[in-house]
Formats: sequence, structure tokens, C-alpha cells
Amino acid sequence: MAVRTILRYPEPLLKQVSKPVTEFDAGLKQLAEDMVETMYDAPGVGLAAPQVGELRRLIVMDCSGKENSADLIVAVNPEIVEKDGESYEEEGCLSVPEYYAPVKRFSRVTMSYQDAEGKSLLRQAEGLLAVAMQHEIDHLQGILFVDHLSPLKKSIFRKKYKKLMQEKAEA
Repeated sequence: MAVRTILRYPEPLLKQVSKPVTEFDAGLKQLAEDMVETMYDAPGVGLAAPQVGELRRLIVMDCSGKENSADLIVAVNPEIVEKDGESYEEEGCLSVPEYYAPVKRFSRVTMSYQDAEGKSLLRQAEGLLAVAMQHEIDHLQGILFVDHLSPLKKSIFRKKYKKLMQEKAEA
């Protein structure tokens, strides 16, 4: 296992659409293990393969928090098959460090996916896990959470983020 470098906005690869996984081999399992280690090291609750430079439809998530036992999900070729309700929660992203904004999402979702062996599964979620599923699947479509912001808020984000990154580079 290895901690990989997390790509950051405005890296162009983050805007590309990932390809479906067709081979469930040792390389896929290694990528998943690396992503899990990277996510926990960051620390974060989710990570998508494009964030570590791999345009494959693979996400990992664990929204259990430090006080609960791990609830690790490794999802290959995930997609939302049912959605309901409305949620408006503040989100952040490992690829957009130090920036948070409220994003409108579905409050309950069902995700269909395959595990690292290729077995088909369904997982229902609400709350943070439902938001994480939608957020990570967006990455596979080349969509960042800031893409959900209004044009005005996106403009403010770009200015704030550029300034934030300049200040960080100078420190």
C-alpha cells in the first residue's frame, strides 16, 4: 500500500470523465488499497480514482468517524439508481483544500456498484454517506463540488481560492 498524491484544483485531469472498470485484477485491488490509505492519511471521508490521477470508475468512502468502527466502502462502477429528498450541506474536497460551501444534494440515495472482486451490490444511504456517494460519483463525471455553485458563488470561489493558494505558497 502507498499514499498517493491527491491532485488539486485546477488540475485538468479532474475535469475528465472516468472509464468503466472491466478488469477486476490485482492492479485494481492495489489501486483501491492505495486510495484507502491515501483517504485515511489526508484525512477524508471519500476519494475518487481521478483525484489520484487514475481515470477509472472507482471510489472509496468511510463516513463512520473516529468514534465508530470503520464502514469502508470500495465501489467500482458506482451509480445512483434511486434518489429522494433534498439536502443542503456544507461540503469540502481533498482536491479543493481549505474551501467549503453548501451544496444541494439528494438526502437519500441508493447506489449500485461492484466490489473489488466484481460482485454486484446495492447500498442505501442518507445523511453524510448519501452526500459522500453523490460527491465521489460526481468526480467520476469530471464534476467538482464547486461546479454545483451558482455563477456568482463560483466567481467568488475562484477569487478566494486563488488568494488562499497564493497565501499558502508564500507561507
